[in-house]
Amino acid sequence: MSDPVGGHMVIVDVASLAWDGAGSLDLESLAVQAVVAALAGAAVERRAEVGVRLTDDAEIRSLNRQWRDRDAATNVLSFPLDDDNAGGDGAVMLGDVVVAYETVVAEASRDGKSLSDHLTHLVVHGVLHLVGFDHEQANKAEEMEALERRILAGLDVPDPYADSEAA
Repeated sequence: MSDPVGGHMVIVDVASLAWDGAGSLDLESLAVQAVVAALAGAAVERRAEVGVRLTDDAEIRSLNRQWRDRDAATNVLSFPLDDDNAGGDGAVMLGDVVVAYETVVAEASRDGKSLSDHLTHLVVHGVLHLVGFDHEQANKAEEMEALERRILAGLDVPDPYADSEAA
């Protein structure tokens, strides 16, 4: 669990021992920094609470099957709360972001990205989903990706879409 940062509460749960493979990365600090930057970038003015669960492919596959009818592991899932549910400290509880270790490591390796940068990107991406951004339509995807680029640049994370657009 994290102390409030920038008025926001970020709860980080390292739920899988697979994340021990992340070596010396400070997973909690990375997740907190990504959440706070995403909330600032999305101009969330109200104090917010976000959960980040770092898990494995087996759990995320189960969640993906249960909630999205997709029987496959994925890198990140977001579970926004549908109501304006305020916690005891008055912060709005936005929901949870769940990230799967094996998929994230494989993608980072495949794309020549550091695990730190890829994890940061996925947490930012997941938080933007919590506050209402999506990428189902091309114009919405462009808007979301542009915001992700701005947020990540502020965190010194290279443009995660640069290589995919050059292809």
